[in-house]
Amino acid sequence: MFDEKAILITGGTGSFGKKFVELLLRRYRPRRVVVYSRDEFKQFEMSRVFNNKCMRYFIGDVRDRDRLRRAMEGIEYVVHAAALKQVPVAEYNPMEAIKTNILGANNVIDAAIDMGVKKVIALSTDKAVNPINLYGATKLASDKLFIAANNIRGSRDISFSIVRYGNVMASRGSVIPLFQKLAKDGAKKLPITHPDMTRFWITLDEAADFVIKCFETMKGGEVFVPKIPSMRIVDLARAILPDAEFEIVGIRPGEKLHETLVSLDESFNTLEFRDYYVIVPSITFAGRPEYQVNVWGERGIRKEYGFIFSSNKNDKWLTVEDIRNRLRTVSID
Repeated sequence: MFDEKAILITGGTGSFGKKFVELLLRRYRPRRVVVYSRDEFKQFEMSRVFNNKCMRYFIGDVRDRDRLRRAMEGIEYVVHAAALKQVPVAEYNPMEAIKTNILGANNVIDAAIDMGVKKVIALSTDKAVNPINLYGATKLASDKLFIAANNIRGSRDISFSIVRYGNVMASRGSVIPLFQKLAKDGAKKLPITHPDMTRFWITLDEAADFVIKCFETMKGGEVFVPKIPSMRIVDLARAILPDAEFEIVGIRPGEKLHETLVSLDESFNTLEFRDYYVIVPSITFAGRPEYQVNVWGERGIRKEYGFIFSSNKNDKWLTVEDIRNRLRTVSID
């Protein structure tokens, strides 16, 4: 898939970007891999780990369309992972989130079309489904832009799709390192927002691997959703500190009790495959067939209205022991 190809990752020094680059270099022989991000120190650190001849490090912001165009010259595949992701930060700095997550997304689209990119996958989040916080709202707008981009490509051979998943177990901002630090420091209580709170969880390896598979099978306009397990926040706390007492601190502004990856209204357009769901676009793209059969020959089963894939209505749950075993296999970034 990526042998002798050129790939660019926006926000490439983040948790996902580093894992995605690791898998690319381990599995393929890419011609060029461009890490595009704002932080020169993170790029310096990453270049000491990933110093293959194919690696390139571009300082740039997704708010800068001209810089994106320069960085995408000769690029065939783009992963758009750059975003302002912290819910409280977006609530306090709304226009900054809009500039990066919405206007930046539009810049990525325009640059990709102008520079002859073949495929673009934008990373989304469960918070974009029926959003109640600004971060989720900006990601919903970003998703709509990437889907609609399939209609403004003209005669160019380019496709845009979305990958939507839940919390990443080893990413920055996860509650896991907080719990681990408190446990290491001898805390007897762990702060819990709500005893009934649930979340989807995926490892970085699983997320990066899923994106690679979606590149293989995408046609354009789809939202790909992996079938990932749910976890109760209290079980996560018990996995880290078995005898912990809980301090209920309340749900933060803009935070949900449960998260949703496929909403009720999206059930009309949802196809189920063995390991993932596909939400096909509700708008029609000229000259582009609807996604029905994946590249491996599996035909999707259309879900009936009423289907919801939410973290509290899942048939896959992580037990305390499952969580503990997973934590042993991941390193917190």
